[in-house]
Amino acid sequence: MAPLSLSLSSLLRHGECLHRTAVFCSVLQGSHQRPCSSSSRSWRRSFGSVPLGVGRLLSRQQQQLHGASVCRSSSSSNGQDMTERLWSVYNQTKKQTQDMIPAICANSVNPNTIFANNEMSLRDIEIYGFDYDYTLAFYSSHLHTLIFNIARDILITNHRYPEALRKYEYIPNFAVRGLHYDVQKALLMKIDAFHYIQQGTVYRGLHPVSDEEVIAMYEGCHVPLEIMSDFYGKSSHGQTMKQFMDIFSLPEMTLLSCVNDFFMRHNIDYEPVHLYKDVKEAIRDVHVKGIMYRAVEADIDKYICYGEQSHAVLKKLSESGKKMFLITNSPFDFVDRGMSFIVGKDWRDLFDVVIVQADKPSFFNDRRKPFRRVTDQGALLWDRIHKLEKGQIYKQGNLYEFLRLTGWRGSKVLYFGDHIYSDLADLTLKHGWRTGAIIPELRKEIKIMNTEQYVHMMTWLQALTGLIEQMQVHRDPASQAVVEEWIREREAMRPQTKDSFNPQFGSLFRTYHNPTYFSRRLSRFADIYMASISCLLNYDFQHTFFPRRNPLQHESPFWPEDILKV
Repeated sequence: MAPLSLSLSSLLRHGECLHRTAVFCSVLQGSHQRPCSSSSRSWRRSFGSVPLGVGRLLSRQQQQLHGASVCRSSSSSNGQDMTERLWSVYNQTKKQTQDMIPAICANSVNPNTIFANNEMSLRDIEIYGFDYDYTLAFYSSHLHTLIFNIARDILITNHRYPEALRKYEYIPNFAVRGLHYDVQKALLMKIDAFHYIQQGTVYRGLHPVSDEEVIAMYEGCHVPLEIMSDFYGKSSHGQTMKQFMDIFSLPEMTLLSCVNDFFMRHNIDYEPVHLYKDVKEAIRDVHVKGIMYRAVEADIDKYICYGEQSHAVLKKLSESGKKMFLITNSPFDFVDRGMSFIVGKDWRDLFDVVIVQADKPSFFNDRRKPFRRVTDQGALLWDRIHKLEKGQIYKQGNLYEFLRLTGWRGSKVLYFGDHIYSDLADLTLKHGWRTGAIIPELRKEIKIMNTEQYVHMMTWLQALTGLIEQMQVHRDPASQAVVEEWIREREAMRPQTKDSFNPQFGSLFRTYHNPTYFSRRLSRFADIYMASISCLLNYDFQHTFFPRRNPLQHESPFWPEDILKV
């Protein structure tokens, strides 16, 4: 059975599927404000979309305060009276939110759930495709340390960087996926879905850059479209922003930051563009020259984990008569060693087609590269490929030839991968395949959002935001002083929500309020997303995934809490 850890009413209360736990039956949902011309004609907001207890309290108190402001006299006690009323609303709202915490915590989100951006039924899926790295094979943290150390040593040995860089070690929790790097300014940062830099998440080297300096450099916090990275997150044609979308990019971001830190500490004048290109080349060499592959193959128990769950998923699909294929950029020897460890020596019997060194994302667009068969010994054969046969290994090729030879087209195909751009974007935009994103970080973030501390913090933050939104219309000095104090409290709380996930950059999915640039791309290119493919074990092949109907800012929910109870 599917892991339905939430009641129906709780599920329907979640306004956005990309942040379902952070909102946690949010005490207040934002809406656009209408300007008020004076305090005596203050606008009123419907509280139909908020949980009933707090919503009714705020609505009632708003009416009382509105009446008090209209009936205002010249008495000097009016300011004090209004201040007392505002703090009364504040205290009652805070008590209401505290009373809600146990019920919200009881409706925690199951980390093994599959989340839907787009409605999709497994009964329509006949063919399942997989990437290899971080989709079928999950790696331990030792791999990132390995990549960092090898690339650092390449910089020193091949690019003549200072020997003292060897003192730098990999920092496991420094960066998160989806960050942007300004190549010319040597700044690592998090950008939201609207191209705004999240303040407090800009780093030069290993140290934060002040908000004032960021605003001065960018003339605000907005990053213009023309300097953003291209479709695949790369920096080219004058675009100075590179986005790191690959899990393998975590060591690259950390190495860039460490070398920047070394140069700044020692007052060494350097060209940031050269540094970026050298680090990029060093990281590429770790993969292309096979250094990482050989190290993993030599000590596979140290680097690969989650093998049993991936095997169980493949076995379940095979026993249900589903066709399966593998398309990976990794070389055959590396994949064969890993899959033999995860599944067994007969792993190729599970797949109808196996393609290695595919060179994604070019595989999905470049029609010029033909398939080439690879022998078990790794030799390349020269014969023309007229059929993709089960049990054989193929190299390179292209998707158009793949479609012609297999006939596997459209929405009957579901492909899983961890890279939003290289694995999923072209398939959903150009070819109509269904797509599933594997987001290993999701499990950790959900567990954090399920904690009572986080629930309490987010619930009160939402309630406090609602108080500020509603009570700002009282323009007398006493009321404004109270609201300003609430704003300061809110501003002090917001960094705490960031620090819950990562002290430097926060959540992979959220800035303080908006979705991240990564999150917006995820919602566009992935029909479903999950922490690992093992989540498929919780669903049968008749299951339909439904996205939550997210109310637009001008809409109210149509599911009254009193009615939808099971």
